[in-house]
Amino acid sequence: MRPYVLGETNYHEVKKTAYEVAVLPIGATEPHNLHLPYATDTLAVTKIAELACERAWQGGARVCCLPAIPFGVNTNQLTFPMTVNMNPSTQLAVIRDVVESLAKCGPKKLVLLNGHGGNELGPILRELYGGPVFIAAINWYGIAAEQAGRIFSQLGEHADEMETSVALHLHPELVAPLGQADDGAINPSRLAGVNDGWVKITRPWELLTNNSGYGDPHAATAEKGKEYLEIVLERISSFLVELAKATMDEKFPY
Repeated sequence: MRPYVLGETNYHEVKKTAYEVAVLPIGATEPHNLHLPYATDTLAVTKIAELACERAWQGGARVCCLPAIPFGVNTNQLTFPMTVNMNPSTQLAVIRDVVESLAKCGPKKLVLLNGHGGNELGPILRELYGGPVFIAAINWYGIAAEQAGRIFSQLGEHADEMETSVALHLHPELVAPLGQADDGAINPSRLAGVNDGWVKITRPWELLTNNSGYGDPHAATAEKGKEYLEIVLERISSFLVELAKATMDEKFPY
């Protein structure tokens, strides 16, 4: 039993623990090229949350990893079979209910740990701002962006070398042989502003990609995934310790 993982612990332990921070992993259920499982985002963000909470717990912070939300915003991938979508309004409603629960019976600090690019949590932070629970959001995959170019030979967005390397480190038994994957090539838009990045659209993933992958995964290794995650885990766990120690007065977080 890990006391910092709510799904594993029991009321005997919970009622004597003054939890300071809750961590809510948020994933997705969608295809990841031809070699990674549909639960890739959920599997990764759950494991990362648990490992970060373990380190923070060992550092003296009373943190609690909540069960993960396994569905994400996938409105642009519904042409792929067995993709499960949660609309942004539904995601807001679910997170609002979690926050209201914590406001009544849990810690007053919540970290939304996100593992899926379609989950844009900024509007949710604004919508729920001002209540009794302080909410912060982290996209785990972007924490060490300045190190990614050093570790990985090519970066993409989805089932690429980085995400595949992390999967090979965390759950290699669920990764199909990399020879099964395509090269993650994408199709350019006929709109120059979209290609240049200053025009934002909802990209239909079946038109953008060939088999849902964005970025070549073939150079991925478990060693690269471990190296990247070490940086990620150190930064998340340090933040959790810092957040747990912070006093929520009238000027918090400043």
